[in-house]
Amino acid sequence: MPFQPRVAILVPAPDYEEKWQPAFARKAAALTAAGLIVEQRVWAGPGDLAGYDLVLPLFAWGYQRDVAAWYALLDRLEAEALPVVNPVPVLRWNSDKAYLAELSAKGVAVVPTVEVASLDDASLTEAMAEFATDEIVIKPAISGGADGTHRIAPGAALPSDAIGQRRLVQPLMPGIITEGEYSLFFFGGQFSHAIVKRPASGDFRVQEQFGGRETMWDASDAAQALAAAALAAAPAPPVYARVDMVGDAAGRLHIMELELIEPSLFLHHAPDRGAAFGSAVYGAI
Repeated sequence: MPFQPRVAILVPAPDYEEKWQPAFARKAAALTAAGLIVEQRVWAGPGDLAGYDLVLPLFAWGYQRDVAAWYALLDRLEAEALPVVNPVPVLRWNSDKAYLAELSAKGVAVVPTVEVASLDDASLTEAMAEFATDEIVIKPAISGGADGTHRIAPGAALPSDAIGQRRLVQPLMPGIITEGEYSLFFFGGQFSHAIVKRPASGDFRVQEQFGGRETMWDASDAAQALAAAALAAAPAPPVYARVDMVGDAAGRLHIMELELIEPSLFLHHAPDRGAAFGSAVYGAI
């Protein structure tokens, strides 16, 4: 019988409110087809992981709500030298969107971003002046699923959950409303597929729980090159990656974020239905 590596996929606690099981089934099917044995372990308390050939944080959903526990887990995985994909340095780097400033410094086009240590009306006004716009998006630097993300209309008050908190401030990119948000997927460094996610009418968030819908997208060479340049800045080559980008008023694409921890991979839109994903993970063992 051929060797079948055991893989632990880190998942949310049983009482987690979002339905992650259907997406888990798609990823697990791709990994099983590649010859892997897949098991679930709750990310916040996974127990002994020493017997696994690989640990995948593919469903560590909600880590942004318990940052201390998340970083403690990363420290433990690193200290025990457990085989993790994506590698722990990549997970740690990708956990905090401060990496956007690093990408910008390396010449990668990113959504213009100002980091504010303690958000108030004055710092918001200052950011609006810097961006020459009066429509702003604020988000936590450690976030997921649009948690704590707000669109601030002209003259609107700051949301109570953001006052005095560390926040990233960005201009509302026109492309998110007119065209949507693009996501490109890479496995083992190779481009797999792409989608465009469009928000519901009157919203700017593209996540499914807010009414967003996705369709396949034929990614341009420029989009693929921008994604590759952004991924090249990671501490190590990611085995799996989702790159989210959006257009400005002129249609020029900018990186919104890199999803290298627990991204939805939309494998049902992949031409091979996830075979490249499974092969990339198997090849990392």
